[in-house]
Amino acid sequence: MARTASSRPGSSRPASSRPAAARPAPAGAAESALAGHSVELLKALHILTREGQLNQDSRRKLKQIQHLYQFIEPLLRESTPADGVPLTLVDHGAGKSYLGFILYDLFFKQFEQPFKLWSIETRPELIEKSRELARSAGFAGMEFLNLSVAQATTSPLLPERIDVVTALHACNTATDDAIDFALAKRAQHVVLVPCCQAEVAAAFRQGKADALARSSLAELWRHPLHTREFGSQVTNVLRCLRLQAHGYQITVTELVGWEHSMKNELIIATQKHQPGKAAARRLNEMLDTLGLQVLRERFAVPQT
Repeated sequence: MARTASSRPGSSRPASSRPAAARPAPAGAAESALAGHSVELLKALHILTREGQLNQDSRRKLKQIQHLYQFIEPLLRESTPADGVPLTLVDHGAGKSYLGFILYDLFFKQFEQPFKLWSIETRPELIEKSRELARSAGFAGMEFLNLSVAQATTSPLLPERIDVVTALHACNTATDDAIDFALAKRAQHVVLVPCCQAEVAAAFRQGKADALARSSLAELWRHPLHTREFGSQVTNVLRCLRLQAHGYQITVTELVGWEHSMKNELIIATQKHQPGKAAARRLNEMLDTLGLQVLRERFAVPQT
């Protein structure tokens, strides 16, 4: 999740200012960070060393997961279905399934009702390693599927209805595929941490000359750096409007402090069946105003 800067060859930076990733956290701070966690699980996930040490790099990673858990845990409790009906969660772009394992360890192990947790990942080697870890940990309620987000939407391996959908750092349009999945599965809650949005920026670049001739608004994305950053901002605004158009209530916040991660925007959507016509209208107006009509299908909303 979080990245740390590496020293360049020949750097004159003193040893004391080298990246903190190699330095263990103070003992008291480590004990506080690990409260409630299975130490053996954190070792298996390589968040802790074999000796049980927590360095600064893994501490940042753990802090992100813990902070995210604070947002997701109440959503899981809100989503608890009727007796006998499993609570379901799908995590897209799961990678090494950090989130799934932590949720299982902190929440689902103590959960008294039936549940099922799926981790979706395209890299088969990570799927196999996660399966092995789940077997050794006795986490029978976890399943791991080697699918893309788009494939998962129509896969018979998943039920027709999912309660909670997460997609953390799902790159570029994979976040939009996760939204498609959530809408198709009528998810009660959707938790997104978008990453590496490039599609809108590409559309801005393609139509930049025409946009600059048409409106001074295009100055917002004239320069390549602004194209990338403004494109990322617009992408997430369009995603929020799309979810609102489908009746969701939206909360946008930062996952952790910016010193821990630059890919830090957290979007939480809860289905409230609110009127969505105004959001759909605003989304379409934004596409027209910014010259992004080519992306209308990507950000499809109900007809107003």
